[in-house]
Amino acid sequence: MAFTVTKDRLLPTTVTGSWPRPSWYTASMKGQRFCDATRIAPYREQFFDAVATVLTDQERAGLDILTNGDYHLDTEVAGQAWLNYPLDRWRGLSAREYLPPSDALYTYPPGTLLNEIFVRSWMWPRVVDKVQAGVPLDFAAIWESAQARTGRPVKFGSISAQTIGDMLSIETDTYAKDKHDLIWEMAGILNAEYRELVARGCKVIQIEEPAIHAVAAADPKSPELDFLVDAFNHEVEGLGDVEIWVHTCWGNPNMQRVYGARAYGPSVEIFMERLKADVWTVEAKDNGQEVLPYLKPYRDRSKVKIALGAVSHRDLIADSPDEVAKEIRNALEVIAPENLIVSTDCGFGREGCTRSIAVYKAAAIAQGANIVRKELGGETTRVRIAESGPMLSQSH
Repeated sequence: MAFTVTKDRLLPTTVTGSWPRPSWYTASMKGQRFCDATRIAPYREQFFDAVATVLTDQERAGLDILTNGDYHLDTEVAGQAWLNYPLDRWRGLSAREYLPPSDALYTYPPGTLLNEIFVRSWMWPRVVDKVQAGVPLDFAAIWESAQARTGRPVKFGSISAQTIGDMLSIETDTYAKDKHDLIWEMAGILNAEYRELVARGCKVIQIEEPAIHAVAAADPKSPELDFLVDAFNHEVEGLGDVEIWVHTCWGNPNMQRVYGARAYGPSVEIFMERLKADVWTVEAKDNGQEVLPYLKPYRDRSKVKIALGAVSHRDLIADSPDEVAKEIRNALEVIAPENLIVSTDCGFGREGCTRSIAVYKAAAIAQGANIVRKELGGETTRVRIAESGPMLSQSH
């Protein structure tokens, strides 16, 4: 447990990760190695300019902890590249095919948007041999390309191995059908990438959407939960002086809710006591802060900070600072101020949201946090977007 970027900060602000792309950023890696793609002049120019742009967006909005917008991921339907960035680069997998995800959690009836996404649009590889690192994921180089362009800490996020496992069917004797050894193997491959991130100076890593909260919501007594906890802890093992965030929400392909059961209660004890994580991010704005009553027993004894979703990624309303301040005040009734981070329910960049809406939702987070910081007697942070005057001065 190591608080690095949130230590001694009152109500630090951030967003989950993904951010809408500038309209001119049309380049894609298409399975290449990042360090190879950036040797091609058009991709290099677009990628680095886009990263500079998203950092400027977030700095103008007043956020304390920034992200690279997930701009290393290609623009696939409903954000599938979030899942396929590792899969397209690992060995032991077939080419992608139109196959339904292997887990019944992702089965939806024809005529629904989620069926269009999961069954009719997304394509999955099959596990046909031992899964091994192939084309390097270059997490460290991708993170450095953002961190070198700002003085504020940049959070780097990656999908968890156990969620990748949900999407794969096993067609080899290398792995048991329960996928435990497959998930363990993939967690180890990702761990090596995280270790390189730490070695290069990254201070905050976000592991995204481990299956724990979804499995617990569907079946609180599931025998899978103990393994999933161990697999997560294996994925972040030995990372040393870095702040580990674990992100959870209830879905974000094209801004959609994915799971039928969406209750945090069955998994609170796991996230607060059993995972090797410093910060737990929770979806709260969209579901009426359902998680808060379950967090009350931890107010005076928690070693885990909560990154509370104070704006939703599922609506296109640019929240007001006062609305965000209200979300924060409600949370402070059960979470100590030193343990509260203000964030989004999920990312903005899985289709559906525009950059301008993302910017002003982020600015509402920063300004809302400032309102409550003043009420608590703390220092506020600068929100440059709120200082803007007319774009052009009139001449007389």
